[in-house]
Amino acid sequence: MLLSNIKRPVIKKKKKRLGKGEGSGLGKQSGKGHKGQKSRSGGNVPNWFEGGQMPIQRRLPKRGFNNINRKEARIVNLDKLLELEETNFDIPKMEEMGLIRRCSKNNYIPVKVLAGKIETSAKKIIIRANAYSSKAKDIIVNNGGEAIIES
Repeated sequence: MLLSNIKRPVIKKKKKRLGKGEGSGLGKQSGKGHKGQKSRSGGNVPNWFEGGQMPIQRRLPKRGFNNINRKEARIVNLDKLLELEETNFDIPKMEEMGLIRRCSKNNYIPVKVLAGKIETSAKKIIIRANAYSSKAKDIIVNNGGEAIIES
């Protein structure tokens, strides 16, 4: 007999037949125990249910704050742009290079340039974006570059 010819044995297990008399071992309450919600038909309760006790999500206080007026932006760090050989950047080019994620026309998210970890730079670059942090704008302009705001 070869190992490649060995097959898993066929196991024929009979289905439990509930409620077919005391002698079957699964008569009377049919394996559901005595009374209670779980013994009733359709009596399953969700995992988070605590038996009528005040649920944990209501016992714990609300935390934090969600600002409904939050302005979302796609962020690109200036240090990432300065690492590249390019000197001209605009939004479609940054999307193409994978520096920022793409977004659809009907759900446009503006692009903001942040300074990142750098304090100064010697490279002259021209960037077109929707917004700049004050530090990033200073670094770009001090090196003779341009920080053009697109609307």
